[in-house]
Amino acid sequence: MTGALDDPFRPRRWLRGRHFQTILPNWPPRRARVERRAIPMRAASEELLLECGDGVTLQAFHSSPARRGREPGKKVAVLLHGWEGSADSQYLLSLAQTLFEQGLEVVRLNLRDHGATHHLNRELFHSCRLPEVIGAVQALARRFPMPMVLAGFSLGGNFLLRVAAHREARDLQLERVIAISPVLDPAITLDTLENGLAVYERYFIRKWARSLARKQLVWPGHYDFEQLLRLKNLREMTRELVVRHTEYPTLEDYLAGYAITGDRLTTLAAPATVLTSLDDPIIVANDLSRLVRNPRLEITTTAHGGHCGFIESLRDGNWIDGQVVELLSRNPDR
Repeated sequence: MTGALDDPFRPRRWLRGRHFQTILPNWPPRRARVERRAIPMRAASEELLLECGDGVTLQAFHSSPARRGREPGKKVAVLLHGWEGSADSQYLLSLAQTLFEQGLEVVRLNLRDHGATHHLNRELFHSCRLPEVIGAVQALARRFPMPMVLAGFSLGGNFLLRVAAHREARDLQLERVIAISPVLDPAITLDTLENGLAVYERYFIRKWARSLARKQLVWPGHYDFEQLLRLKNLREMTRELVVRHTEYPTLEDYLAGYAITGDRLTTLAAPATVLTSLDDPIIVANDLSRLVRNPRLEITTTAHGGHCGFIESLRDGNWIDGQVVELLSRNPDR
């Protein structure tokens, strides 16, 4: 179903460009402001190493209001970044600080091989590694026996929607799931990155290459990415990853493995909201019509916002933070 906005996103005219909205969050002065605002939340954080099953360990950071002399939270928010982001991505820090100010227990989760975690697991990250993210959420549910909300950006939003649709989510105190600019159909996203503004494909290739080099460094003798890194093309690099490091026979099978279009979200265990912009230069808005019709799934779109942008000013906040707070204030059944 389609959701209505209590506070529509209306950036100033000069801020409306979709590429500007997408790139601006990484502008160093703005990132510095976000990091300064997030100092209280980060000062109250501790590292968690989560056992996620099958010998997999994922890293998270837990921030509790109790460490700042306040009442412990009565709800835990688990936040997940996008591909080649981390628990310290500016959009995650901004939302984490906002929810921390609201009195929630806040957990920022790192996917495998994201942040400084390449040493924790020998096998490589790929986007179909859903069981370990489910395992991480289950480990957090055991540690925090209270209502849980999940919020993710881009690939992180895709992961958390898949978590909520998995049968094992029925055993969680899962109250709500929020996905901001989530990847919908990875095959279409890959096409869009190839055919769109070249800066995006180059950005992901550069960050992925840096990550692979780090993985090779911490697992000497296990990896040689020379051939993969020579490709300099996101499609061919991904194909090489699939053939050499996954159980999927083809690139197309792999991409279909983490698509959330079709009936993938039929079995959501809690109300879920997709928040995305119609001008997203990476995620094609037309694919929203291919999501299953489910009374538990709300789709909210804005005319502007780019990819994970939604910047209202050059200061440290963004519109998404307030929308997430509003969603979490709703009755859990809505």
